[in-house]
Amino acid sequence: MFETYFVPILIFAVLGLLAGVLLTAASKIFYVKTDERIEQISDALPQANCGACGFAGCSDYANAIVEKGAATNLCKPGGTEVSAKISEILGTEAMSVTPETAVVHCQGNCDAVKTRFTFDGVASCSAAKRLYGGSKSCTYGCLGYGDCVNVCDESAIEIVNGVAEVTGACIACGKCVNVCPNSLISIKPIINHIDVKCSSKDNGKITKQSCSNGCIGCKICEKKCLSDAIKVVDFHAVIDYNKCTGCGTCYEACPTGAITNCED
Repeated sequence: MFETYFVPILIFAVLGLLAGVLLTAASKIFYVKTDERIEQISDALPQANCGACGFAGCSDYANAIVEKGAATNLCKPGGTEVSAKISEILGTEAMSVTPETAVVHCQGNCDAVKTRFTFDGVASCSAAKRLYGGSKSCTYGCLGYGDCVNVCDESAIEIVNGVAEVTGACIACGKCVNVCPNSLISIKPIINHIDVKCSSKDNGKITKQSCSNGCIGCKICEKKCLSDAIKVVDFHAVIDYNKCTGCGTCYEACPTGAITNCED
């Protein structure tokens, strides 16, 4: 009876010990030394894992900084403060981060657009877009069901009177940009930035019928611009930010209010 149980137990014990020895030996033979700076940089990052830096997450970005020489100022949520910490770890010159925010290129709120039909499907922008481009009279604008709100971890964006608006402290992670089915959201610098908050591709007459706040392609902004930075292309005002000085002449002259100051 004793031998019946003892021998198998002994065999398993010997095999376990042997496996332990082999694993220990293998771990030492195949050990790859990692740069401790990677972990330090990863700890300094905000762990938002938003991908705004262009990498899969904070750990991937930390590895890219050390192993591939990626710039230290790509973390938008962390800003200049995190960039300075990373530079300190690396012993390099600190790089600044331009403060940015999400901008919704639509002002087609409930007062400006009409409702074509009642949508009673799944309350999401992606679902509404599949049904005739949404229920609003302008099919290019904000659908208003808050897909961007649901994906924002900072509670920085809300639906106000039927349109998404950035109302809180946006960290420019870009999650809302990726989820908007009408591609209405972009990430822009906060300071001295003028934006066309309309995305209609229709001519002025149709746009005016669809939304009272839309860009009608009247070219007043183009004529008023002091730096030749704004042109009307396909019935829509387009700003050349390499020329724009943020003077505000265009948004002051816009008859429909489709052009705004980002800080407004």
